[in-house]
Amino acid sequence: MKCPFCGYADSKVVDSRPADEGSSIRRRRECLKCGKRFTTYETIERTPLMLVKRDGTRQPYDRQKLLNGIIKACEKRPVSIQRMEELVNKIEQRLFSSLDYEISSKLIGEMVMEELRSVDEVAYVRFASVYRQFKDINTFMEELNMLIKDK
Repeated sequence: MKCPFCGYADSKVVDSRPADEGSSIRRRRECLKCGKRFTTYETIERTPLMLVKRDGTRQPYDRQKLLNGIIKACEKRPVSIQRMEELVNKIEQRLFSSLDYEISSKLIGEMVMEELRSVDEVAYVRFASVYRQFKDINTFMEELNMLIKDK
């Protein structure tokens, strides 16, 4: 593992422990050249997922894009980055356990909204407004009214 500070190719493992409910291993490493410590995660290599977009095009699934969308929805809300990571992990667990290699973006969007709804209602409405492409204030109000009715 290359040191992110000096680029040296050799390091030693100082500490290892399970992470993400046992689905990965967190390792603290120390560079043998500069002595600085850094963290790495070891995860199972999974079969790549293809995302089928609304227009029918396909692209590789990108965890970072999913996380970025959730971060934008939760901006200036009391939701920790750790909680957002947990949401992505939960969604990914469902995706990879489905045994489908092609997943529709609609399915992922619905999963995100389902998870955000239980975490932060404002983040949920923000995400829904972009995902469902609200055209006007009436569509926005319909979603808010459904949210209020469900409470």
